[in-house]
Amino acid sequence: MSDISNAAKVIAAGAVCWRVEGGKVRVLLVHRETRADVGLPKGKLDPGETPPQTAVREVAEETGLSIRLGPSLGSIEYTIGDGRQKIVYYWAAEVSEESVKASTFSPNAEIAKLSWHSIAKAKELLSYPRDRELLDLFAKLHETGGASTFPIIALRHAKAIPPGAWDGPDATRPLLHRGMDQASAIAAALAAFGPAKILSSPAARCLATVAPLGKLTGLSIRKKKALGQDAFEEDEARVRPLIKGIVKEAKGALLCSHSPIIPDIVEAVAKVTRTQLGSDLRRSGMLSTAEFTVMHIAIENDLPVLISAETYSPPLFD
Repeated sequence: MSDISNAAKVIAAGAVCWRVEGGKVRVLLVHRETRADVGLPKGKLDPGETPPQTAVREVAEETGLSIRLGPSLGSIEYTIGDGRQKIVYYWAAEVSEESVKASTFSPNAEIAKLSWHSIAKAKELLSYPRDRELLDLFAKLHETGGASTFPIIALRHAKAIPPGAWDGPDATRPLLHRGMDQASAIAAALAAFGPAKILSSPAARCLATVAPLGKLTGLSIRKKKALGQDAFEEDEARVRPLIKGIVKEAKGALLCSHSPIIPDIVEAVAKVTRTQLGSDLRRSGMLSTAEFTVMHIAIENDLPVLISAETYSPPLFD
């Protein structure tokens, strides 16, 4: 979502936070004191942030809720008071009961109160038509079983020293300083989707790419030969059993690997979920350094279904 064309725009991010209560879906609204309006939790990007990172941070700051992002709901764009365009990215975010109980929210100068409502009631209370349209998108997603998901994240390692400039074995090539900056910059964005485990190629450049994420989340990094280039050259199909195991477990996972292997990860997800590998999905496996694709998977009637695939880029560096 890093886009140089957005440089003159105000960029923000937020989430449609939802949970099931008494068998019915409830969505969260924030009542803002300063603007005297009712809306969805959101806020502007801080310098160096990515939109997914901002969405999680702003929800935490405005509501006290800890969330992980589900499928993207796209973005809305409108003109603000100074004539600039504002674009706000949104995701669906299922809120656990543990997170609700642990919320530290108290009324303040910005947010007077929080309230949970049915989708129909929330649409009545929202102050802006654009938010009501967004809620309609969420309602369709939920009705089709696509709101409650777990992620499989395919990440290409950050920028490494070129092969021709490295005398040692390929697997020992380290990251460039730019690559280390990329790895640090994407850690919070990766964490925003709540992976439960981190799997990596044994190559030094992959392990270094996920090291900031491991430090941020406290998750251990597991080396997987199937994600390494040597294993790929021996047998391109070795990644498929790994994907089958992740889907069977139905818990979020991040896989850090190399450019020839990322397309196989995407293809394996498509096969396990019986999804046609169309051109858009193929493109989601063609990643530049430090880019990642999040594939959101739902379980319907005990079968996995690929709901969406979104590709994200690291922040642009000077």
